[in-house]
Amino acid sequence: MDLTSKQRAQLRGLANGIDTILHVGKDGLGDNLIKQADDALEARELIKGRVLENSMLTAREAAEALAKATRSEVVQVIGTKFVLYRQSHNKDKKDRIVLVKDKRG
Repeated sequence: MDLTSKQRAQLRGLANGIDTILHVGKDGLGDNLIKQADDALEARELIKGRVLENSMLTAREAAEALAKATRSEVVQVIGTKFVLYRQSHNKDKKDRIVLVKDKRG
């Protein structure tokens, strides 16, 4: 899914109100962190992460690697923080994020 600029703006606004739940440290992106991100995306659709000072990765590198591993989209990277989005596969999810549509879709 390619996000439009309007959808990214919408998701950035929603991300302001969420807590950082992923912390990338000196061990980088291990299997446990990827699983945690995958589970969080399925439950919440929008998650925020942070790269700690002792990490060998930049926030951009961590976000792009996690997005690839979890089939999600990088919404935003600012400083040491990043935001990822993936629409939930759970059809019964009641608090699903409904993205704005524009001319592209």
